[in-house]
Amino acid sequence: MLVSKLKTFAKHLVLNTGSRREVINITRLVQSAVTESGVTAGLCVVFTTHSTSAILVNEDEEGLKSDILRKTAEDFPEGVAWAHNRIDDNADAHLAGTYLGPSVTVPVIGGRLTLGTWQSIFFLELDGPRSGRRIVVQVLGE
Repeated sequence: MLVSKLKTFAKHLVLNTGSRREVINITRLVQSAVTESGVTAGLCVVFTTHSTSAILVNEDEEGLKSDILRKTAEDFPEGVAWAHNRIDDNADAHLAGTYLGPSVTVPVIGGRLTLGTWQSIFFLELDGPRSGRRIVVQVLGE
C-alpha cells in the first residue's frame, strides 16, 4: 500500500478596495501562494473572510467585469427596504455575497493553477471601499 503525506499551506492576502462594487483580479497573488507552497499536485482553495464580498472565476475582460457589476446591482439593488438594512445599510452586499459565494477551488497540476485559457480568479468587493480585506489561500497536495 502506497501512503503519501499531503502538504498543507495557507497564506493570507490583504486587499484594499476603492469602490462600492469592484472586481479585482487576484490570479497572480494566488499563483504566487501556490508556488510558495511547493505543492505540485493538489487543490487550491481561495476563500474570502468577508460576507460582503465574493470569489469568482471568469474571464478578465473589461466588458464582462462591467456586466458582472451591473447584474449584481440589478439583482441586489441598494436602497431597497431589505430587513438587514435596519441594522446596517448593506443588505444588498450580504445578499450578493451569499448568492455568488465566498470561495472557489482550483486544481493544481505541475505547480500551476489549472485554469482555462481565459479564466482568472477575482475578488468581488460588494461593500467598499474597504481596507484590510482578507482572503485565505490554502493549498493542499503533494
